[in-house]
Amino acid sequence: METLKSTSLDEFYEQAAEFTGKEISALLPPDINKEIGHFNVFDIAETIEEVKRKAVMPYNRRAYYKISLISGRSVAEYADKVIDTEKNALLFATPKVPYHWVPKDQDLSGCFCVFTDEFLVKNKSGLVLDDLPIFKAGGYPVFQINDVEAEEITHIFGKIKKEIISNYAYKYDLIRNYVTELIHYGQKLQPITSLYPNTNASARVTSLFIELLERQFPIESPHQKLQLRTAKDYAERLAIHVNHLNKVLKENTGKTTTDIIGNRIIREAKILLKQTGWNISEIAYTLGFEEVAHFSNFFKKQTSVTPLSFRS
Repeated sequence: METLKSTSLDEFYEQAAEFTGKEISALLPPDINKEIGHFNVFDIAETIEEVKRKAVMPYNRRAYYKISLISGRSVAEYADKVIDTEKNALLFATPKVPYHWVPKDQDLSGCFCVFTDEFLVKNKSGLVLDDLPIFKAGGYPVFQINDVEAEEITHIFGKIKKEIISNYAYKYDLIRNYVTELIHYGQKLQPITSLYPNTNASARVTSLFIELLERQFPIESPHQKLQLRTAKDYAERLAIHVNHLNKVLKENTGKTTTDIIGNRIIREAKILLKQTGWNISEIAYTLGFEEVAHFSNFFKKQTSVTPLSFRS
């Protein structure tokens, strides 16, 4: 059997030099040394041209970790997962899991950082990368994110890029904190797959779906709004096709994805109507309804009474 090639950091910089037309010495981060491991950050627009010309990044392992924020359509393939990202995506890569990435848009933007385990070991938080679900084989390393999330992540990368060219003596200590923040951001997006190591694939998807659903509740403020509202939203977050999600949930629960989501929203709506003084439009907004009439019709269809009647 052919073994999967592992790309070293030296090879990464050789490729980066080819992609950017710069000397390797110009790409290396300033003031870094082997004692603190390796870290660097790049803009995707500067490195994408050669990848677009070849139409694919080689499918192999990398001898380093990588976190990427990508704006634009692309396809990522991790082990048994093929994930088509439509707009904004946050990708995590580990030396243990091979992957490749195919850009689909001509004007992709974003940024990525590469780092070694040694670099992050210096962080006194005790974070062990390979113990995290986000870096484990079989996890979910690609997340489709909304514009607000993309802006938040862009801000973190902006702090990294600003710091790496600064003269601050402890800048790499600060950068480690920013990288840790990126990792935790991904961890919060991801269902905790390690909680379900012994379940079959169907039961595992069901458990992860329920976890994602319940994670959005309770609604505690009229300014809080459900981020995942439809079956398609949940399927994208779980990196599976919506038809597969519907099939799995029907087999395991006897209910459709839409029914499960709707039942949970009705449950929360009843709590908010009885236990808060929020007006109906505020409750409708928090539960993902753009129009009060849509919420009222949905509530009446599910309960046979209007929200106002239920509250009184």
